[in-house]
Amino acid sequence: MEKLTKKTKVICLILAIVIIAGIVIMATIGFNIELSIKRNDRVELYLEKDFEISDIRIITNEVFGNEPVIIQKVEVFGDTVGITVGEITDEQKQQLIEKVNEKYSLELSADTIETEKIPNERVLDLISPYIFAFSLASGLILVYMLLKYKKIGMVNVLIKTISAIVITQAVLFSAIAITRIPVGRLTIPMVIVVYLGTLFALTHDYENKLAKIKEESK
Repeated sequence: MEKLTKKTKVICLILAIVIIAGIVIMATIGFNIELSIKRNDRVELYLEKDFEISDIRIITNEVFGNEPVIIQKVEVFGDTVGITVGEITDEQKQQLIEKVNEKYSLELSADTIETEKIPNERVLDLISPYIFAFSLASGLILVYMLLKYKKIGMVNVLIKTISAIVITQAVLFSAIAITRIPVGRLTIPMVIVVYLGTLFALTHDYENKLAKIKEESK
């Protein structure tokens, strides 16, 4: 029992350190936002023919270096490329167009191609469509657990379930902030996986306790 107590204390200490570190990082430098949802610049170039994204990637690597770049075919006929990057300077746009002209024998002009400024999407905007469904599902699950495991103690189940969900989600977002995993399309699936894993662990624990109570009552 003593070993288990020490192990629990160590785990709690580690979780507390992770959460505190995550809060500090979120408050200072914020999350690492995925390029597709943060403020960026975009240009579309009509190439007049089909193209390979790998060829455009070679050009963007030469122009933008190691900066993350999104390259897309934006027309039905696959003859227009959309290039999205954090920021495109006039010099970079000119260099990009010159290299594209050379590659595809075109006469595109930087003066006639506008750079579209795309505003950033807040993290709250990313998760807001899921808040109602998540809250409703959590409420129903909590009521179900309170009724099914009332022999364990409804107050105990209530506090433990809410605490476990809050702490695991706090650890998840702290880990995302610390490791600089981009916040974007994969964030919601990660939240759901951790959420379901937490519920599974809680249910397993409650079932064991309930079985023990039933066994003792015999």
